[in-house]
Amino acid sequence: MTDEKVSVETWRSRPPALDLVDLAVLEELLRDARSSQRSIARAVGMSAPAVGERIARLERAGVITGYRAVIDRSRLGFPVTAYLSVQTLETGSKPLRVATALTEIPEVDRVSVITGPMDLMVHLRIRDHEHLQRTLYTIWEIDGVQRTETLLSLQDAGGEDADWELVRQLRQELEAEERAT
Repeated sequence: MTDEKVSVETWRSRPPALDLVDLAVLEELLRDARSSQRSIARAVGMSAPAVGERIARLERAGVITGYRAVIDRSRLGFPVTAYLSVQTLETGSKPLRVATALTEIPEVDRVSVITGPMDLMVHLRIRDHEHLQRTLYTIWEIDGVQRTETLLSLQDAGGEDADWELVRQLRQELEAEERAT
């Protein structure tokens, strides 16, 4: 077996090895990202400095990518959720340029590059029908947008705790592996 240099891309694509304590720390941060290291340490049965080291390692590994306030846009006057699928003029890098332009529009919450007949899926938060109309006019003026299809959300169901559920699932799998050995 020869020694090969591992590229940065390969290193980043490999998930870091997490143990039960790492997952417990992540659960606590997902429950409340403003928790002190001391309160997390109490919850997971470690010292605060040890928890701080764990959090720093998770940040360096890219597992934790940041901390932010989560805003309920409906309480700020944007109660309507719309999804917009976008077809661009060309394949290749054009969808990425259009996606970048879309992220500059304040009503755009998220943009995903997707497979299928359309190239992008855009999550919009808007005030009302007229606001949607003005937003669509802005989007249609972006160079590279060929066609759009708009879908209005009638009701949102869940999704807020998806990260917490993922960490909980990983923790259960790791606990089962440890019991099996």
